[in-house]
Amino acid sequence: MAKTNFQYEKRQRELEKKKKNEEKARRKLEAKNRPEGEQGEAADEDDDAAPAPPAPGQE
Repeated sequence: MAKTNFQYEKRQRELEKKKKNEEKARRKLEAKNRPEGEQGEAADEDDDAAPAPPAPGQE
């Protein structure tokens, strides 16, 4: 039976963490550089969704 290559698996996990952290840093930088009046990408994707009901007392 073949032995598991733990070093390879660990390296893959490290690369995935690094990629995830870089993506997070990129999103934070974009949010920081975005003017306050603009909405994020998530709001653009939810345009087809039904609007949220108003908060109590906000009608």
